[in-house]
Amino acid sequence: MLIEDYHFSEAFYMTIITVSTVGFGEVQALSTAGQWFTSFLIIASFGTFAYGLTLLTQVLISGELAEDIKRRNLNRSISTIKGHVILCGFGRNGRRALRKLVAYGQEVLVIENDPQIIEQYLKSANVLYLEADATDDDVLRQAGVDRANALVTTLSKDADNLFVVISARTLSPSIRLISRASSESTERKLRAVGVDSVVMPEGVGGGHMASLVMNPNIVEFLEHLSVEGSSDSNLEEIELSDLLGEKRSCNLNELHIRQRTGCTIIGIKDPEGNYMINPSSEIILRPKSRLFVLGNARQIKALNDLLAEIHTQNSNT
Repeated sequence: MLIEDYHFSEAFYMTIITVSTVGFGEVQALSTAGQWFTSFLIIASFGTFAYGLTLLTQVLISGELAEDIKRRNLNRSISTIKGHVILCGFGRNGRRALRKLVAYGQEVLVIENDPQIIEQYLKSANVLYLEADATDDDVLRQAGVDRANALVTTLSKDADNLFVVISARTLSPSIRLISRASSESTERKLRAVGVDSVVMPEGVGGGHMASLVMNPNIVEFLEHLSVEGSSDSNLEEIELSDLLGEKRSCNLNELHIRQRTGCTIIGIKDPEGNYMINPSSEIILRPKSRLFVLGNARQIKALNDLLAEIHTQNSNT
């Protein structure tokens, strides 16, 4: 049969199944309506496929898929983290606190609800974070407040800091709480609800400037000391129970810290909270006391190795 004899609908129909590479054989001859319907179905299917392919391409190009995978991995890490520090707020004080904690090798989880701060600082940093409101109890639970060692809140509003520490203390009675405050009245309220330490940045800054006027050389000397673990002169705090092992008490000389690590003990905090500066080697040490030692990076590492060795020995006995 010549092409001129084809009905228009048949020609159009054959063109569609050929161009679309469907190319199926007919089980039975189709009517004109069937041919038009099949042609429309093929065209619509290709349109749907093309639209889906376009969306997939946009997702891949824009990085949404990669971001979603990263977010899932982040949530998985957050769900298993423990012994960490929760840092609420990532403003100037929060960023400074993070640098100090990371320098000490402490694992940190940041809670911040400002998308601009997250985009500018947190997404490119190697740190766990939640884009959420720290005053929400569910967010604190998601952050593992019951598994954390400490919570630091540096939010700009005192009321928010107060709310966070009250929630954290309720959810985890033993967690250590450190909060920022901008007034003495807020400091009193924070301590009343069980905050362990309160920092007033303005007061600290003013006191530091006064010290620079009266004792500039002392301040300069103290600035050479570091608690970050990366300076030539570092301060380290030790829980005495880690060193005593099964002993209930001993004198300072029995620990041989100076001989074994090179670190110098410059202070002690007894279980009652009293501080002793430059303690005598004959002083009796009790469990739950804390030692403050001074040393360089190599000596501090030797001290940490000693603590790890004692901890292993106690675990095996």
